Amino acid sequence: MTTATSSETTSTSYTPVAESLGAVVAAGEQPPRPSALSASITFGWRAMLKIKHVPEQLFDVTAFPVMMTLMFTYLFGGALAGSTTDYLQYLLPGILVMSVVMITMYTGIGVNTDIQKGVFDRFRTLPIWRPSALVGALLGDVARYAMASVVILVLGLILGFRPGGGLAGVVLAVALLMVFSFAFSWIWTMFGLLLRTDKSVMGVSMLVLFPLTFLSNVFVNPETMPGWLQAFVDVNPIAHLVAAVRGLIEGQPDAGEITWTLVSGGALLAIFGTLTMRLYNRK
Repeated sequence: MTTATSSETTSTSYTPVAESLGAVVAAGEQPPRPSALSASITFGWRAMLKIKHVPEQLFDVTAFPVMMTLMFTYLFGGALAGSTTDYLQYLLPGILVMSVVMITMYTGIGVNTDIQKGVFDRFRTLPIWRPSALVGALLGDVARYAMASVVILVLGLILGFRPGGGLAGVVLAVALLMVFSFAFSWIWTMFGLLLRTDKSVMGVSMLVLFPLTFLSNVFVNPETMPGWLQAFVDVNPIAHLVAAVRGLIEGQPDAGEITWTLVSGGALLAIFGTLTMRLYNRK
C-alpha cells in the first residue's frame, strides 16, 4: 500500500501543470522576425567569427597575395620591362584582381563544407529570410577580399609602386573589385551546392579560374598576343575588370571598362544567384 502511494506521488510530481508550462513557453511577447538585412549581417558576422577561431583561414588572403606579387614581379619584370619597378607599375593592378578573384573559390568550398556537416539544414529551420545564410557568407568573404587588397597594395608601395590616381583612385578601384567579386562568388556558391565534396568544388573552380586569369591582360598587353587569343581576352570579364581597376589606380578611369564590369557583374549575380537559390531550396 505504501509502495503504491509512493508510485502515485512520484508520477504526480512529474506531471506538468498547464499554467506553468504556458508561463515558460510564452513568457513574453514573441520577438519579431529579423529582417533580411539583419539576418544577412548576422551570418556575415558568423563568417568573421569562424576566422577568429580558425585563423589559418587568413593564409589565402595574406601569404598567397604576397607570394603571387613577389613571384611574378621578380620572375617577369626584368624580361618583359627591363626593370622590376617599371613592370610593377603595370603588374600590381592585375595581380590585385587575380589574387582576389582566385580567393573567391573558397566561398563555394565553405558552403559545401557547411552542407556536409548539416549546418545549413539547421539554418533552414529558422524563421529567417532563406537566402540570408548564403548572402551572409558572401558578405563575410568580401571582408576577406578587402584584407587581401590591403596586403597587396601595402606590399606594392614597399616595393616601389606609386598609384597615379592617388588614394581616391585606389579606393574606387578596390570598391569596384569588391562589387564584382561579390557577384562572381555566386558561381562557386552554386558549385558548392551542386557538387558532393569540397575537393570537387576546388577542382572545378581552378579549371575555370586559370584560363580566365592567365589568359587576360594581367601580365602583358593583349596587343602582343595572337589574334585568336586577343578575341578571347576581348570577351573575358576578368580582362575588363583588370582594365577598369588599372585605369582607376593610374588616374585614367575608363568609363567603358567600368560599365562593362558592372554590367557583367550584374549578369553573373542575376544568373548564378537565381540558380543558387533554386538549388538551395531543393537541396
